[in-house]
Amino acid sequence: MGAYDSARLGRYGEDRVAGWYRARGYRVLARNWRCELGELDLVLALDEHVVVCEVKTRSTTRFGHPVEAVGPEKRRRLRLLAARWVEQAPFRPRSLRIDVAAVLGGRITVVEHAC
Repeated sequence: MGAYDSARLGRYGEDRVAGWYRARGYRVLARNWRCELGELDLVLALDEHVVVCEVKTRSTTRFGHPVEAVGPEKRRRLRLLAARWVEQAPFRPRSLRIDVAAVLGGRITVVEHAC
């Protein structure tokens, strides 16, 4: 799979997961939010509660389940990025949660409070 194909696959996964959250009443506040520390795939809100979601999309399990790709270092970075987003947010969230979503074969799995 080339870089373009992998970018398309990633975009597809983010679109699917954003739709999954929207169907549950969430608003998408940001997609691919960036700062000098890195990038957040999705930032969502339900009322005053914010969810940061890392999306992993795979076409096969050849290298394991997509959720397994979020190891300790990535979880640490997600916590730092989420804190940075809150510092710059247009409002103070009542709560902040970090989820990891996997898209595999069209199926979405969301692990809430993953970090």
